[in-house]
Amino acid sequence: MTLVDLTIPTVRDDRLDGLPIAIIGAGPIGLAAAANLVERGIPFVIYEAGDVVADSIRSWGHTRLFSPWRHLVDPASRRLLEATGWRHPREDGLPTGAELVDEYLVPLAALPEIAEHIVTGTTVTAVSRDGVDRTRTTDRAATPFLLRLSDASEPREVRARAVIDASGTYRTPNSLASSGLDPLGAEEVRDLVTHALPDVLGRERERFAGRHTVVVGAGHSAANTLLKLAELAETAPGTTATWVIRNASAVRVSSSADDELPARASIGGRVDRLVAQGRIRLVDRFETVRLRRDGDRATLIGHRGDALEELTADTVVNATGFRPALAMLREIRLDLDDVVEAPRRLAPLIDPNLHSCGTVRPHGFAELEHPEPNFFVAGMKSYGRAPTFLLATGYEQVRSIVAHLAGDRAAAEKVELVLPETGVCSSSPVDTATTGSACCGPASPSSCG
Repeated sequence: MTLVDLTIPTVRDDRLDGLPIAIIGAGPIGLAAAANLVERGIPFVIYEAGDVVADSIRSWGHTRLFSPWRHLVDPASRRLLEATGWRHPREDGLPTGAELVDEYLVPLAALPEIAEHIVTGTTVTAVSRDGVDRTRTTDRAATPFLLRLSDASEPREVRARAVIDASGTYRTPNSLASSGLDPLGAEEVRDLVTHALPDVLGRERERFAGRHTVVVGAGHSAANTLLKLAELAETAPGTTATWVIRNASAVRVSSSADDELPARASIGGRVDRLVAQGRIRLVDRFETVRLRRDGDRATLIGHRGDALEELTADTVVNATGFRPALAMLREIRLDLDDVVEAPRRLAPLIDPNLHSCGTVRPHGFAELEHPEPNFFVAGMKSYGRAPTFLLATGYEQVRSIVAHLAGDRAAAEKVELVLPETGVCSSSPVDTATTGSACCGPASPSSCG
């Protein structure tokens, strides 16, 4: 049976004229995209789900980044800021997430040429074409995008001539279960499970002090939380921690002498010493299949070898990594890698089995293109489930994308970026569902969207 496109050809005006470019997410990558658009005089609107810019980063603002300031500021954003008298922080300083927000992202978002185009408290729930679903081809590229928005009022729809999805992945963590599905019993213990990078020593101290915590995940997010729990135990008797990983070892947090980000290079050795000293209990080769509530505690039930084992905790920290939210893009024609859910041409460049962030070659619009004209996913979300993202990579992505949208082919195709060598690439298979780390940014994969 042959499918026939029944779209009726019509003569229509250029419906894209005067429409802005829609940016989803007012984190560092979304704001960098805006800065590049400002420099080229192209209208845009940023839709941010949080009530303030960089809302996701604020959630882990207590965490210090591994990358120094010289890798954290977008060049176009820096030019706009310095024109107002803003001074770049010390190049080799290591800011916390909160300092990144307060000293860089808030001043950037406050620039009049950007501030008046930011809409906060607004979630983009779906993206399509105006009156054209994904099956229709005729006049598709000339048809405006349609974004469905949800905010405090009733849902509404807006139109755009192009879309840059820089919404990140922090709001969509991987599952605790080895299957990738929510484990059976997840709903009954949801209040006992916390997101990656809780503020153990600060506002959430009471949740962890004098209690037992199970941290699930084999990456830097997990390692950072374990270090904080060990520090808390020094002043809060009865504070204990169990570290659960799916594989035999946590290869991505192993110390590395050739890592050019010293703050990250040391974290594996520090955690290993705590394990050797008995201050952290390590449970390897544990594959969670079910959760159970036991009073006010949560029990993880999982396979370990040929047997089922149980681990009970007052709190479970899910540091198993993140995945892109794709349901909102169902009507968009995407070309994604089957494994990591990144754009197909980008996926081989970021394969965590072969690359660390410092070995990913510079890339731009060409590797990020989808069959949907003028639709791009940028930043951490563009890496799908791969944990090898660096903010500087995202800045170069949006510079190239904006140049492409402006019709500047030469600038769009010229991608250049010098990244720090990470020294954490492993030749053995990496379980991205349990590494839970954007290895080159902060101790969290959330920084980058």
